[in-house]
Amino acid sequence: MITTNYNVKDINTFGISATASQFSTFKSVDELKSLLEQKPKDIPLLIIGGGSNILFTKDFNGLILKNEIHGFEIVAKNDNDVFVKAGAGENWHSFVIRTINLNLGGLENLSLIPGSVGASPMQNIGAYGREIKDVFHCLEAYHIETGEIHQFTKDACEFGYRESVFKKQFKNQYVILNVTFKLSKKHVLNTSYGAIEEELKKMHVENPTIKDVSNAVIAIRSSKLPNPAEIGNAGSFFKNPVISTDLYDQLKRDYPTISAYPNSDFTVKVAAGWLIEQAGWKGKQFGNYGVHKNQALVLVNYGGATGTEIYALSEDIIKSVKSKFGITLEREVNII
Repeated sequence: MITTNYNVKDINTFGISATASQFSTFKSVDELKSLLEQKPKDIPLLIIGGGSNILFTKDFNGLILKNEIHGFEIVAKNDNDVFVKAGAGENWHSFVIRTINLNLGGLENLSLIPGSVGASPMQNIGAYGREIKDVFHCLEAYHIETGEIHQFTKDACEFGYRESVFKKQFKNQYVILNVTFKLSKKHVLNTSYGAIEEELKKMHVENPTIKDVSNAVIAIRSSKLPNPAEIGNAGSFFKNPVISTDLYDQLKRDYPTISAYPNSDFTVKVAAGWLIEQAGWKGKQFGNYGVHKNQALVLVNYGGATGTEIYALSEDIIKSVKSKFGITLEREVNII
């Protein structure tokens, strides 16, 4: 059933009030097909999952469909790996914890990331030295124009930093139905990124398991990032910018404490949160919105803010960082 004049406040983690002219959910391919057949051809379509990576700056004069396709299945295994298929509408963190409870490694560093399974390959989500491309096997997606179901391999997804074909040449052309991950029976832990090793020491863990790493990541994220159920936000609002080694060397001379990580292609990824904090934005509040006090990368809605207010704040931050460091920040959140 399609609902008209639907307030999207409860389906976006920013908690922004805006009106969608039409809204519905789907739990299967058949339901998706039926809803698309009912959609007038002259109005736009927006597919959402957990609503954790979106900022509504205006009403949406079209049809929003929320993906609620569930499912969890082990589809293959060998001596080293287990291939797990999950429905695109599954909650990401719940899925991660389920794989960890089965002692399957690979997703532990990606614990507590908000959103759904279907969004994970779309943006090649990543945290603490691990990205989806590291554990991705394949996905199935519904081609909106033809009604065909196409399979995408890892190469076909063309993963980049917070990028995939679904954000570029195939944007708005497909609906991801399920994702299959290649997870490991023999665990290779990645604890060197960020504060994981320090957190494990606090936990008095000397020989960590994947569950320990997950718990450490959850503790770190919980200490820095606001819970969207309590304070409206979309997690990291900006991407960490990638700059040349020459620019990094210059900035390192001027700012010895700069937070950055070298890439394999002789570029350097700079922590956007560090840049924003150094530009003086951390903890700034403007009425009912602002920059979070514990993590400058997170813009927050304390209640009643509009999307246009938060967008304007992001513009001011981009200009400020550009002026101070010569680096242009790029939004990670999708703007509607």
